[in-house]
Amino acid sequence: MPEENKSQENYLKILQWAEEDRPREKLLLKTKAALSDAELLAILIGSGSKEETAVDLCKRILRSVNNDLGELAKMSVKDLEKFKGVGEAKAISIIAALELGRRRKDTVSQQRDKIHCSMDIYNAILPNLLDCHYEEFWVLLLNRQNQIIKKVQISKGSVSGTVVDARLVFKPAIEHLASSVVLIHNHPSGNIKPSQSDVNITKKLVEVGKMFDIPILDHVIFTNDKYFSFADENMLL
Repeated sequence: MPEENKSQENYLKILQWAEEDRPREKLLLKTKAALSDAELLAILIGSGSKEETAVDLCKRILRSVNNDLGELAKMSVKDLEKFKGVGEAKAISIIAALELGRRRKDTVSQQRDKIHCSMDIYNAILPNLLDCHYEEFWVLLLNRQNQIIKKVQISKGSVSGTVVDARLVFKPAIEHLASSVVLIHNHPSGNIKPSQSDVNITKKLVEVGKMFDIPILDHVIFTNDKYFSFADENMLL
């Protein structure tokens, strides 16, 4: 039997599945938690191709990123279009859904807006820097109770660095009457070790903060799954 006919013979459309096994019906009959990542993605894209179901297509996409939704979120429309059966519309649907998930984390983090430790800082900035491909520098402006007044992006650079101007760091702090400031920047490479440049700018900003009586409480280097805290390592002195 020709390979093409064999493939078509083995292909089983989702509509031919038992009702409780179809992603949409499964969500209605059971709960959203009962669906796998591939099944949830299949609902988003709606259909597969002649050779595979939407679920099989989504399994293939997920396998390409080792079933890591964080890695999937980094893919562009062009990246997704490389998979047979995924056009621009399907790729956009996937990216939009993952972006909504990221923004949901932002909403949750706003409810936990008091800083007690470096992990609180990491969780607060997570929605803003997660999956960021370029180095960005942010500050958290805090009141006397160490509650976040505002998160401010100071600069955005390349994959390897960004420029930080002390005036831009302390201008919003003064305008919002912040009692203290937390510095944050990300390393897209995933390496949390501070560079000499990181150490130098931290020392400079700590000194400027003393002049304005706005202390720097910490400087956190962010990556997707870990972080480095200057305060935890006693490097703010």
